[in-house]
Amino acid sequence: MDCYTANWNPLGDSAFYRKYELYSMDWDLKEELKDCLVAAAPYGGPIALLRNCWRKEKAASVRPVLEMYSASGMPLASLLWKSGPVVALGWSAEEELLCVQEDGAVLVYGLHGDFRRHFSMGNEVLQNRVLDARIFHTEFGSGVAILTGAYRFTLSANVGDLKLRRMPEVPGLQSAPSCWTTLCHERVAHILLAVGPDLYLLDHATCSAVTPAGLAPGVSSFLQMAVSFTYRYLALFTDTGYIWMGTASLKEKLCEFNCNIRAPPKQMVWFVLDEDSYLVPELDGVRIFSRSTHEFLHEVPVASEEIFKIASMAPGALLLEAQKEYEKESQKADEYLREIQELGQLIQAVQQCIEAAGHEHQPDMQKRLLRAASFGKCFLDRFPPDSFVHMCQDLRVLNAIRDYHIGIPLTYTQYKQLTIQVLLDRLVLRRLYPLAIQICEYLRLPEVQGVSRILAHWACYKVQQKDVSDEDVARAINQKLGDTPGVSYSDIAARAYGCGRAELAIKLLEYEPRSGEQVPLLLKMKRSKLALSKAIESGDTDLVFTVLLHLKNELNRGDFFMTLRNQPMALSLYRQFCKHQELDTLKDLYNQDDNHQELGSFHIRASYAAEERIEGRVAALQTAADAFYKAKNEFAAKATEDQMRLLRLQRRLEDELGGRFLDLSLHDTVTTLILGGHNKRAEQLARDFRIPDKRLWWLKLSALADLEEWEELEKFSKSKKSPIGYLPFVEICMKQHNKHEAKKYASRVGPEQKVKALLLVGDVAQAADVAIEHRNETELSLVLSHCTGTTDGAIADKIQRARAQAQKK
Repeated sequence: MDCYTANWNPLGDSAFYRKYELYSMDWDLKEELKDCLVAAAPYGGPIALLRNCWRKEKAASVRPVLEMYSASGMPLASLLWKSGPVVALGWSAEEELLCVQEDGAVLVYGLHGDFRRHFSMGNEVLQNRVLDARIFHTEFGSGVAILTGAYRFTLSANVGDLKLRRMPEVPGLQSAPSCWTTLCHERVAHILLAVGPDLYLLDHATCSAVTPAGLAPGVSSFLQMAVSFTYRYLALFTDTGYIWMGTASLKEKLCEFNCNIRAPPKQMVWFVLDEDSYLVPELDGVRIFSRSTHEFLHEVPVASEEIFKIASMAPGALLLEAQKEYEKESQKADEYLREIQELGQLIQAVQQCIEAAGHEHQPDMQKRLLRAASFGKCFLDRFPPDSFVHMCQDLRVLNAIRDYHIGIPLTYTQYKQLTIQVLLDRLVLRRLYPLAIQICEYLRLPEVQGVSRILAHWACYKVQQKDVSDEDVARAINQKLGDTPGVSYSDIAARAYGCGRAELAIKLLEYEPRSGEQVPLLLKMKRSKLALSKAIESGDTDLVFTVLLHLKNELNRGDFFMTLRNQPMALSLYRQFCKHQELDTLKDLYNQDDNHQELGSFHIRASYAAEERIEGRVAALQTAADAFYKAKNEFAAKATEDQMRLLRLQRRLEDELGGRFLDLSLHDTVTTLILGGHNKRAEQLARDFRIPDKRLWWLKLSALADLEEWEELEKFSKSKKSPIGYLPFVEICMKQHNKHEAKKYASRVGPEQKVKALLLVGDVAQAADVAIEHRNETELSLVLSHCTGTTDGAIADKIQRARAQAQKK
């Protein structure tokens, strides 16, 4: 135990700090760190180095090389820098490298040296050049702050959604500030800068002078400043050798001490550093790397301090000793356990050992602590196992990613803050797909969040391997992915198309089961005809319409129509669309297909929908008639010609008689003439259009009844024998509530309809006599149904007697 705490250093009376080696750096650096621009990502992230050949005292003899390494020194990428002078490097929260150039351009590179994009910090920065820059992180994302040659600041709080803000001018600033940094307070990014003995805080609108609380007098300049990882605390290094530490708001001082150093440090992250190392602030400590080693400095966690400090009697310490003695088969194990149990602290002892195991870097010590926790659990009846199981899982994951070949030295605190999903994303960025899948399977994550997502990323990386044939890549992806839930082949195909592999994208789309995902990409790839086939196969009419409208805009008219002819379903749907939206296009379709029948129907509809003048309507109908003749539909052609004759006649009737005849049907025209008293014209019209006598008699009968011309109706009925009989006369008169006239015609009705006519006029008795005379059971039943119990009782009895006599015979 004493040896284990040998690297602990006390800070006051309340805390210990320890530093342990993460990796022995085996990288082959060609330059000293002090001669390079260095950027290291937090949360055990990668390291980027670029030789700073743009210093004035250095001659730019050869182009520098941008190198990227894992935290363990394993090379990730190396590329010759061919762009302009770089002022600062920094990593984004997504582990993209931001390279801020002197002209204000920011170049963004991936973890493997692949160029992603670039953006500019504005024209003012371009004109005045960049003196200094900072890459910082906020809850919105990663930001960039620029100090220009005009001593003005420009920043963007989120490079993913670039919005440039020009900060207010500092009064009287004629030279670069001695030091400056970015702060994030209340969701707003600020700039804190030092000008001589004065500090200024800039926000988007104001420049405010601020004074640190309790600062010792005599300060004439601030040489360095550093803000904590969470932006809660701030450290200021003064020219008097004092370091002031307090809250980032400068309103509360935590401490102030004299470090007896007057020269400004190269880098300050809450303590001074020699010039051969580089500091990386972390959530719970500081990573320190040099040419040979990579170390981590942090405060000893409370649980570890309680267990391992000298002469500790904490429950966890006693439990660890008990387990150690148990392995030696010593009775002291029982003594330690009894002591813990007597104090009622066994649960606390187990929890301390579990917590301390999470903060240990060496697997051997993790195992010792977990064994002690497991040993203590055996003497507890109802200790929930979740914390122990989850800690074992988390440590197994952490030990896997801390391996030298992986090089992500996360602490347990960082891991919990980062979350497993972000860790998996970072493994995917490093193309460590097998390890990421093993972690997902080990933690039993849902497929959509775990294995499926990683396999999709793997497939997107696979399509970028241009040395493998399209057929082999598509087959390999399908064999690996199969029907894995949550994997979209269309997304993978889109990545393939973005890499210039259109044929591979088409092959991948064959595995996509959802047509709605296939079609948009095929349209983007200008494979519209294939997209149309896929849309038709899907049976989704909306999808087919989408492709058709795209094809219409993409192809010339002739090619578009030829494409439709090869797809009958698409042609039918497009015709339906044109009927409502584009009538001219519909006509062109019928012409191209020589579909004279539909063309004739089109011209008939057009004659009424588009033409108001009678001449134009007749001309359209003539065109329709010609089309019907070509289609060998003589009936439709003759009917169309008759309609043309009727229109001309209706126009002549309007001119001669007045009133409205145009657009009436033939029957309505005849009826209108009769109602107007133009019987001869009505009869002539009936002869001209060969209206049958029965139909003409019906029309005239209805018209005269509507006019209540009863005398004319009687004359009409006697003009010749009625082709429709006389029962309609009875029905029409009764409809007009004229029983008197109806009785005139009831007597003239033929024997087969006599009973029905008599019942219509209400003569039940005579109807009964006729029915009995006819000996017709149907007629007898009809009369009985019209008999009421009180008034027609005698008639009903008469009918019943007639029925009885008929049955006897």
